[in-house]
Amino acid sequence: MLLYEHPLSSYAQKVKIALREKGLAFEVETPAALGSGTAAGSFAAASPRNEVPALIDGEARIFDSTIILEYLEDKFPTPPLLPRDPAARAEARMIEDVCDTLYEAINWGLSEIRWFKRAEGEQAERMRATATRQTAELQAWLTEKLGGRDWFNGASFGWADLSVAPYVNRSFHYGLGTPDGSPLARWRDRIRERPSVAATFGEFEAAAERMGDGAARLASGAIRREYRDHRLEWMMKSGGVQIVLDGLAKNNIRFTWPLG
Repeated sequence: MLLYEHPLSSYAQKVKIALREKGLAFEVETPAALGSGTAAGSFAAASPRNEVPALIDGEARIFDSTIILEYLEDKFPTPPLLPRDPAARAEARMIEDVCDTLYEAINWGLSEIRWFKRAEGEQAERMRATATRQTAELQAWLTEKLGGRDWFNGASFGWADLSVAPYVNRSFHYGLGTPDGSPLARWRDRIRERPSVAATFGEFEAAAERMGDGAARLASGAIRREYRDHRLEWMMKSGGVQIVLDGLAKNNIRFTWPLG
């Protein structure tokens, strides 16, 4: 199997953790021109939106992290990542959806400020403060979902945990983690002991260290950041309306296929 990915992508991290939990051999490749919206070749054929992750498994070409997880669970059911109980399975999927949309948008917005310098000075501080409040609200919701259990998935690590992992870990990376000893911090400590998570988080950290040139790459036109659905919503409601307008004027933001 070949996984088109980028180590910073929370969506790709979910899939890598799942592949590793299932003990499946796979290769990874970061597509050329990823982030420009102009990728071509086998990656673009597999992922018409030019988004990672995309999985190649024999003749199968699969994009979207949730669909990839479903494919892996269908084809390689052992060990299972979803719990057996229908209500618990629905709970895991709802947790995934909240993290993939609401939580991802906050982290993505922070990266626009931190790495790509979309906002600086007072505006950046206001937007960071907004993101901090939003992150705390989502972390409180997740803490309630975790309750007194070790795992979001129930009796064992699984789908819900790997769906939360990249988002909470990035919050800690940004200095927005919960206090030491809190339920969410202790859960993060537990998952980091798993080889699948440790390897994936290590790849994230190594890639994050190379993001010092993000703003320069954006200014040069090498990349055009994708303002898809929930990300655009976050900008509009969190003080970034002018950022969107400036990005359109400079042609350094893009929308997903087939509209832009």
